[in-house]
Amino acid sequence: MSDMDMSQYLGAFLDETDDNLQRLDDLLLALEKDMVDMDVINEIFRAAHTLKGMAGTMGFTQMMGLTHAMEDRLDEARKGTRPLTEADMNLLFTGLDNLQAMADSIRGGGNDAHIDVSEMVAQLRNKAPMPAESAPAQAEAAPAAAGGVSSQDAEWAKKANDEGSNAYCVHITLSQSCLLKAARAYMVVNRLEEMGEIFRAEPPTDALEREEFEFEFTIYVATPASAEEVKTALEKIGDVQTADVEEVSAEAAPAPAPVQQEAAPTPEPAQQEAAPAPAASAPARPAASSAAPAKKEGAKKSSQTVRVDIGRLDKLMNLVGELVISRARIERLVQEARLRQFDETLSQLGRISGDIQELVTKLRMVPVSFTFDRFPRLIRDLCKTLNKNVELVLEGEDTELDRTVIDEIGDPMVHLIRNSMDHGIEHPDERKALGKPEKGILKIAAYQEGSGVVIEVSDDGAGIDPEKVKQKAIERGILTEDRAAIMSDEEATQIVLLPGFSMAKQITDLSGRGVGMDAVKTKVEALGGQFDLTSKKNEGTNVYIRLPLTLAIVLSLLIKVGNETYAISLENVEETIMVRKENIKTVHGEPTTLLRGEVLSLNILGDILGTSGIERDKDEYPVVVVKIGKNKIGFIVSQLIGQQEIVIKSLGRFLSKIDGITGGTILGDGNVALILDVASFYSTKN
Repeated sequence: MSDMDMSQYLGAFLDETDDNLQRLDDLLLALEKDMVDMDVINEIFRAAHTLKGMAGTMGFTQMMGLTHAMEDRLDEARKGTRPLTEADMNLLFTGLDNLQAMADSIRGGGNDAHIDVSEMVAQLRNKAPMPAESAPAQAEAAPAAAGGVSSQDAEWAKKANDEGSNAYCVHITLSQSCLLKAARAYMVVNRLEEMGEIFRAEPPTDALEREEFEFEFTIYVATPASAEEVKTALEKIGDVQTADVEEVSAEAAPAPAPVQQEAAPTPEPAQQEAAPAPAASAPARPAASSAAPAKKEGAKKSSQTVRVDIGRLDKLMNLVGELVISRARIERLVQEARLRQFDETLSQLGRISGDIQELVTKLRMVPVSFTFDRFPRLIRDLCKTLNKNVELVLEGEDTELDRTVIDEIGDPMVHLIRNSMDHGIEHPDERKALGKPEKGILKIAAYQEGSGVVIEVSDDGAGIDPEKVKQKAIERGILTEDRAAIMSDEEATQIVLLPGFSMAKQITDLSGRGVGMDAVKTKVEALGGQFDLTSKKNEGTNVYIRLPLTLAIVLSLLIKVGNETYAISLENVEETIMVRKENIKTVHGEPTTLLRGEVLSLNILGDILGTSGIERDKDEYPVVVVKIGKNKIGFIVSQLIGQQEIVIKSLGRFLSKIDGITGGTILGDGNVALILDVASFYSTKN
């Protein structure tokens, strides 16, 4: 297939490949716990078969060859001719990693040829008995008895009828001008899979994958749909000239001659159940035992879903942002002109634009399982590398976040997991000596809190020893002994978040370079979120990440410092207060005040920004109280303007790294306001 032809289907191929690879990962993890679970083995076989067919159709021979070898190994396991071993599982996981690397290369504009899998294919097929390899093809290719329905087809048709489905023999004729026969066969098979369950194909699915047919092929399918519905659905597919649908009778034809029985023996019942495989390029489906009504409902649901390129959603969000800016501009102009006759129209415009904004935001939302799904495999690999026994507990996978936030938070989450596995959870013998269960617990939970989402990562490991942290900090020159003596355990724990600080005794592939926790904190704050860490020696560590639902349009507090207007995300604002001059006291050379009995440190925002304009001799000062982790800090400003939705705009490559500034926004009067990162002001101060 030429590059031009392939490009038409490349996006769909990569999406389906990602789905199948994730499904294979989940299934292999389940199989590793019980290597004789036939249901799981059959599901893995189907997913691998699907992936092999799609790769073959697209012309990716390396990917097809590897999945074919994995499929053959699983076929031996499900037939009982060669049970799976731990070495086989490691080999299958390595094969999955290679398939992912191939998919990543293809997505980047390359191909699958750069990875040599010949040795792995040979290992997968080592000692594979030849008879077992040829048996399925014979069973699948066995034709119906002349002049009627074979006993095998009749038994299948009866079973389909008993489950409330119709059994059809669908004969497809493609147009003589069709250039992409395998792709059209894929579309036919995929459509039939959506409508029901495929029993077999003639020629076999392998031949359809390799385009080893002229312009005709036959599919046997069980579906609740009528023959007319099947025919109409298939004839809508491009290059399908005709789709003849005949019902398969549940009554078998007269028995064939004895010689024919010897040439094509009736398969054993177990083989009959295992023989039907999903078509070459159909997506992974639930097990064959699913009830017919459920399949019909699933087909209807899939037809109501469409994949949308994330770039298009980004453009749509940008347009909605411009709409929000224009609406604010119009509202301001109307207020200045005091045109009351526009109040009702503006109110309606506000409701409509608000609904559009909410809808677009929801379109961009994806469940955190998008990121969480790769963690079980990561834990499995780390357990083997570190020789630890850890159970992963996932909660709240349905919690949704903006796709951009999900993409950005993946790597920091991996940092946290590696840190817990390497530094936190002890080896089984150490845990046993401490009176703990030998199996450690690593819990990752997500839940919505207010207008944001909290992701919590906790373990029941060794925790952080504050005394060891102090000692390390003294050795590194970060702390003096006098300061360490009066520092609380909670304050000492926060030292691990400093850039370059590490408690590791030696550098490994997992940790020791001092970039883990600091990198996570920096990334979270760059996303407009908050990071907090608590730990107790020998009890474990908890990390809390609070993230905004979306990064595009946020609710903010507008303030003035002198004549300049600035915006602070309301995610960071705890409250606003007015502080009288006589209530400001100096403690250790810094201005403070009491807020409900607690000491609140005050900072003049103009001094931090390097600007002037805040009057020093006022009787009362407006203060913005922000919460950073567990700490509260107040910023004295010139004026509090109020809340407003703002559209975050990038400052460009040259201005993007200015400390304390996360972006800019256009206000209703057309002026630009800078968006402040107040968390960085606190970090700089401390």
